[in-house]
Amino acid sequence: MNKTTLTLAIPASLKKEMHGIRGVNWSEETRCLLEDRIKRLKLLQELDELTKHSSLTEEDVIEIGRKIKAGVARRHGIRV
Repeated sequence: MNKTTLTLAIPASLKKEMHGIRGVNWSEETRCLLEDRIKRLKLLQELDELTKHSSLTEEDVIEIGRKIKAGVARRHGIRV
């Protein structure tokens, strides 16, 4: 894998806390965090693309979400 270097500026207090935690590979932790964030942002972009022509309001979407959650809960025997 081809690798490149990324330099971050962080507050001194955060750097001090990081040094206080032994055994953590902060480069690997940061890579994982960035990969996860990229996946989430791509998903949001896909959802924006899928819904760009939708006429639903935010309230409509919230109500649909509530109904879905209630249906899933009933299917699993959970009272809501």
